[in-house]
Amino acid sequence: MKNYMDLTGRIAIVTGASSGLGYEYCKAFAENGAKVAAFARRKERLEKLKEEIESMGGTCLPVQCDVGKEEQVTAGVQQVIDNFGKVDILVNNAGMMAYCPTVELSLEQWQKVVDVSLTGYFLMARECAKNMIQNQYGRIINTASMYGHIAAFHHPILAYNATKGAVPNFTRSLAQEWAKYNITVNAIGPGEFPSEMMQFDETALEELKKRCPLGRPGKIDELCGQLLLFASENCSYTTGQTIYIDGGWTAV
Repeated sequence: MKNYMDLTGRIAIVTGASSGLGYEYCKAFAENGAKVAAFARRKERLEKLKEEIESMGGTCLPVQCDVGKEEQVTAGVQQVIDNFGKVDILVNNAGMMAYCPTVELSLEQWQKVVDVSLTGYFLMARECAKNMIQNQYGRIINTASMYGHIAAFHHPILAYNATKGAVPNFTRSLAQEWAKYNITVNAIGPGEFPSEMMQFDETALEELKKRCPLGRPGKIDELCGQLLLFASENCSYTTGQTIYIDGGWTAV
């Protein structure tokens, strides 16, 4: 039977790979045959991920990189091309949150979130697309958020909401510009999933039960199916789309 998610021979870059969604995305790609380049600032976490992927029989290249810094992005993408010869898949996943009332939010805090969660997406997409255009093939997957589609209820995270709100149109814009090069650009908008930025105490779980139709946080595996579909060769006619995986939160 045909495996529609087979990524054998593909080279995937995942940013924000040292924890949470990015860490699991790297493993999902490796389990489906791709060679993975894991980008993040914390090198020791990347080394742990490399060991885990290699123990499964996969290949992982750790790349220490702050995606908000242009020179590090340029060098990091070139390192991947030097090692693997190309870039087929990019997952823009690095993110940052400033939990702070807006009237107390400093320009420095705002700029840090913008640098990582929006400028970083631009820099990574630009550098990877240079190689994808040469090869006439690419899959770019951006991490959006349901909080880019709706406001975060009772959570003062303006900078995060603003950058995530920009991601769907960033995705649409690149999709139409790069379609002629056989590059698709799509986005995944997670709801509430456990991560370093999002922890669930009893109060948070009660809020979920009230506001989310499925009444619970998501499981990271529940994102991986959509990730692999967007990354596959068999998703060649889907581009410019943002899919919200949020337990039905944004449907009501």
